[in-house]
Amino acid sequence: MGRTKGGKGTPATVAAAQAGIAYTLHTYEVDASAESYGRAAADALGVPHEQIFKTLLAEVDGNLTVGVVPVSGSLDLKALAAAAGGKKAQMADAKAAERATGYVVGGISPLGQRRALPTVIDASVSGLATVYVSAGRRGLQIELAPGDLVRLTGASLAAIVRG
Repeated sequence: MGRTKGGKGTPATVAAAQAGIAYTLHTYEVDASAESYGRAAADALGVPHEQIFKTLLAEVDGNLTVGVVPVSGSLDLKALAAAAGGKKAQMADAKAAERATGYVVGGISPLGQRRALPTVIDASVSGLATVYVSAGRRGLQIELAPGDLVRLTGASLAAIVRG
């Protein structure tokens, strides 16, 4: 079972702890000049880009929806819309994403969000032993079993990444 050192943790770590799942926290130095926080995290931690997933928010037919994809690719908005039962998707405004999740861009976790939002995780996650996602702030990743990530987020799985 994971532990959070030095404080009460983030909403993501609190959600994981309350669910009683096993997880490991990984800290790293944030490169503020990086083009991609996710790729920079993978490089800093020495983890394959396919194993670290980024959390993105889109509007599907006007409703906020979470897409979780490996940092090695990008979110396929058409595929996300289809997976969420919608017709059209566009990236959400950063401020709207922060308000809905309670996290800042670059540190948005799929776990412990302020509002429960429909979530779709790229199906490639099921082929991994563990997956890393943001633990709720830049410089902190949580490693957990893919099944636990799916269960805790209430997500569906679909091919939503563009390579």
